[in-house]
Amino acid sequence: MQAFGVFRVTAIAEAISWTGLLVGMYLKHVTHTTEMGVWLFGRVHGALFVAYLLATVWVARADRWSFWRTVVALAASIPPLTTLLFERWVSRRQTQSEPVA
Repeated sequence: MQAFGVFRVTAIAEAISWTGLLVGMYLKHVTHTTEMGVWLFGRVHGALFVAYLLATVWVARADRWSFWRTVVALAASIPPLTTLLFERWVSRRQTQSEPVA
C-alpha cells in the first residue's frame, strides 16, 4: 500500500476511534454506567493517533506536501473527527490534480 492509502486508512480509523472514545466518555461521565468504553477506546485511539501522525509525515514526504499542508494535517489529529474532514479535503484536491487519461 502506498503512503497516501495508508494515510487515508489511518485518518478514517482515527476518526472512528475518536467517536468510540467520545461515546465511552459519555457512558463514563454522564450516565455513570461503565468505564469499559474509555478503557478500550482510549488505548485504540492512542495507537491510531500515533499511526496517523506517522502516516501524515510519511505521505507529506512522499507526496511533497507543503509545510503548511503538513502542519494542518498534523493539527487535524487534535479536534475530534477533524482527520476525516482533512482526509476528504486532501483526497478531493489530489484527484483534481491528477491528469485525465
